Amino acid sequence: MGVAAGQRASVRAVVTEEDTAISAGSGDVPVLGTPRLLALAEAAAVAAVAPHLAAGMTSVGTSASLEHRRASPVGTEVVVDAELTEVDGRRLVFSFIARESGRRAAPGGARQGDEDDGDLVVGAGTVERVLVDRQTFLARVSGDHPS
Repeated sequence: MGVAAGQRASVRAVVTEEDTAISAGSGDVPVLGTPRLLALAEAAAVAAVAPHLAAGMTSVGTSASLEHRRASPVGTEVVVDAELTEVDGRRLVFSFIARESGRRAAPGGARQGDEDDGDLVVGAGTVERVLVDRQTFLARVSGDHPS
C-alpha cells in the first residue's frame, strides 16, 4: 500500500454554535469560523492517508494556506474534500476544497466561480503535513528523547 499522490477523503460537518467565529474567538459573527474550516481541512487530509500509513506512523501539520470565501451560518452542512497532490519524502501536500452541501445559489445570485456542481464553494487551499513515527515524535515533545 503506502502513501501516494491521488489519495482522497472527505469530511462532513453541520455548523453548530461551537464552530462559529464567536466560539473560536476569531470574530463576532455566528458563522463558520476560519479556524474551524482549517480544522476540517486538516481532518480530511489526515483521513486521506491514515489507512495507508505503516504501523506506528502518523502525520503532523506543518503549514496551511486557506482562502475562506463564503460565510456558512449555523445549520449549514459543509463538505471538505482533500487530495494528496505531492509526496516529497516524508512531506505531504494536500489540496482541499470546502463546499456547502445542499444549499443552492439563487438563479443569477452566485458570483462567478462560487458554484461547482450546484454546491457553493466555502473555501479552498493547501495543507502540508509530515510523516513521523508516533512514539519518537511524542518522546521528543515530552523531552524523553535525545534530539
